[in-house]
Amino acid sequence: MPSLCRDCFVQSADAPRRCPACASARMVSHPELFGLSIAHIDCDAFFASVEKRDRPELAARPVIIGGGQRGVVSTACYLARTRGVKSAMPMFKALAACPDAVVIKPDFAKYVAASRQIRALMESLTPLVQAMSIDEAVLDLSGTEALHGAPPAVALARLARQVEKEVGVTVSMGLAPNRLLAKIAVERDKPRGMAVIGAAEAGALLAPEPVTILPGVGPAFAAKLGGMGFSTLGQLASLDMREAMRRFGEEGPTLVARARGEDSRPVRPERETKSVSAETTFDRDIARPEELEPMLWRLCEKLARRLAEKGFAAGGVVLKLKTARFALRTRNARLPGPSAVPETLFHAARPLLAREADGTAFRLIGIGAQPLVEASAADHGDLADPEAPRRAARWAAMEALRGKFGDRAVAVGRGIGARS
Repeated sequence: MPSLCRDCFVQSADAPRRCPACASARMVSHPELFGLSIAHIDCDAFFASVEKRDRPELAARPVIIGGGQRGVVSTACYLARTRGVKSAMPMFKALAACPDAVVIKPDFAKYVAASRQIRALMESLTPLVQAMSIDEAVLDLSGTEALHGAPPAVALARLARQVEKEVGVTVSMGLAPNRLLAKIAVERDKPRGMAVIGAAEAGALLAPEPVTILPGVGPAFAAKLGGMGFSTLGQLASLDMREAMRRFGEEGPTLVARARGEDSRPVRPERETKSVSAETTFDRDIARPEELEPMLWRLCEKLARRLAEKGFAAGGVVLKLKTARFALRTRNARLPGPSAVPETLFHAARPLLAREADGTAFRLIGIGAQPLVEASAADHGDLADPEAPRRAARWAAMEALRGKFGDRAVAVGRGIGARS
């Protein structure tokens, strides 16, 4: 069976338990190992790994990245995870599970810098790199064997070592014939792993797995599927496409195909941005509208900046609130015309907040733009809203002053004192 040493990159025709050249136990073996070219790469506990890289004294300590006693866990190192800490867990629960953890506030500038280093190394292998988030990406290495003088599996193993050496973090990799299987594979061997799923084995391998193994199938959808008698991928895969359509509508055939391990999506270098948002968690629960509104205004300013950075405007807004008991509320409003001006975003979101601020205590507030439209289509004004261009000009002037003299150079009254 074809095998590869992930430490010295020696290729073997059989499947030795240890590398015949360097005696490493980090061998990967699979019948299709050297014929597959779609890879999913996921950085291991990325934020925590970057912090441990910069603070070696934390190497053997459980580390949690998050924001304060009232925040949530952004990520945790694998040591903290063995104690029960999970991403998105409330911080007080994380500290109850792992009281000796070192808690570090996120330093996103540092994480972005490391992410860009890794992205550049990926792009040295192939131009077909699609970023899925700050710490994971999918690559298509088809046709690169002549360029690298080795099959994609070997090029990926070399990449993993290069990331460790030059960036100081580790990655896990999934290798497969398509994006779906590569994503499933990468979850099977973490951290610092390399897992392979071949086309020939996909159906049998997936059949006994729970439906939740499919990306996008969360607890609510899984419960719905379970109520219909589908708890495993094999049960879904047994449906023909007509029956899938009847039971699940237009998405049924795609769902059944994914349950069989089929996925025809290409790797696209530019990932489509579906939404842009900003949110904040309070130091204490807040119920009074007069306290919530300044927070909302400051978030609308943040959202406007993020839209400008990405070249988008909002066709509508989504208000997000989380109660003191962690119940999530989302409310939507369509804008009369596309906008990337905080004043317009605020006036659309403010009535949504007023309806929800009924005495309920909230721990988090957020504002998002959805749907997204091109920035060139925004704030032109019409008979219904002739002031739109003036609002856009005022916002642009304020941002120019802030860029020259600092963020505190100019402020809108409703945002003064907000702590978002």
